[in-house]
Amino acid sequence: RSEIIPKSKHLKVLDLRLSDAGIYTCEYGSHTVSISLHVFELTISLNSHFLPNEVPQLTLTQNSSYPLPDLNITLFDSNNNIVRPKLLQNKNRQKYILKLKELEATDNGTWMCHVHSDSPLIDQNIAFDVKVLGFQNPDLERKYAAVDSTVILSWHLNFRKIIWKEGFTGQLNWKQQESANAHKLLDFNVTAQGEKHETKISSHFRFEIPESKPESTIEVKLPKVHFNHSGQYQCQLAYNGRYTQSKIELVVMKVSANPIGPLPRGTNMTLICQVSGPLPPNAHLCWERVNGTQMDVKKSKQNEAKVEVNVSAAGLWNCRLMEDNDMKISLNYPVEEAPVWISYAVIGTSVGGSVLVFGLACLCIISGISWQRRRQRAKRMARARQYLLENKTCQCQQ
Repeated sequence: RSEIIPKSKHLKVLDLRLSDAGIYTCEYGSHTVSISLHVFELTISLNSHFLPNEVPQLTLTQNSSYPLPDLNITLFDSNNNIVRPKLLQNKNRQKYILKLKELEATDNGTWMCHVHSDSPLIDQNIAFDVKVLGFQNPDLERKYAAVDSTVILSWHLNFRKIIWKEGFTGQLNWKQQESANAHKLLDFNVTAQGEKHETKISSHFRFEIPESKPESTIEVKLPKVHFNHSGQYQCQLAYNGRYTQSKIELVVMKVSANPIGPLPRGTNMTLICQVSGPLPPNAHLCWERVNGTQMDVKKSKQNEAKVEVNVSAAGLWNCRLMEDNDMKISLNYPVEEAPVWISYAVIGTSVGGSVLVFGLACLCIISGISWQRRRQRAKRMARARQYLLENKTCQCQQ
């Protein structure tokens, strides 16, 4: 593993090991020169391949022919920020075991370990790579959609960006509520060469896997969203028996009216705006009449997933979902005025119905009075017959 470079007479040691530490002596004629070789070995757990939230363990070992110095170790992450590790072990100054922080997907890159000693003077930088396989999405993302619209849900993996050269698998699951059973939508795997293969699993509802998408993206398309398509869509990665995941919560909004149809003059209609799940504390629903006044605004209460407003005139109404001051989605509902003949028909029907009810009421009252009179007459006749039977008389014939 060593060779002498002919021109410079330098000694070149290949594949340096801890056992190579020691004193190297060069003799040339009557001249003798000795050099002490101090060797460091830096290893990182899990072969530098991590998933988010995992905690790496760093081991720095030194060897020298002289007494081993007490080392001062400083770590810098891929963004050149100082990392304060926890020293787990310092074994006779020979082996230092350091525990790092929980990793995030943004911690990918080349880290630096700076080793310092005052005696002997050592200032050595040792670079090492950290690879964190994960998502470029947040851990939990909320997406809003209107009923019957088209929605595309995407998870962006970083395996190409970090040049991950290990195979891994994954799957996409959906469940409507946190406590509900999960339905697997698709399986996928990525080879060590970076080739991705997807397999559609579930027919629980209609969805598509778009063809034209980046190679490092997992994506599903819901061409016509239903209200019950809402819930949590969870993309999970698995590598060597370890897992990481990212969720997209789909919230679906719909607007409706009761009764449905044009609004006859002189009647009321209730507009209903609702979402498929509970809203965060900083979100609310709001009905507002377009070009209306402050009186034409109705907001939902905190944690309410539905808001209703009573309408008595035609116009365009808009329902918005707000998070703080950010509008996430809005839907319009046009309230149309019914033709005049329908209004008259409604009024006539209403008046006719009232007259009919009044007539029926009068008929019921008259019938009741007649029945009461007949009953009283029958009682009087029964009493008279009873009286005659109790007071019989006999007439003698002359």
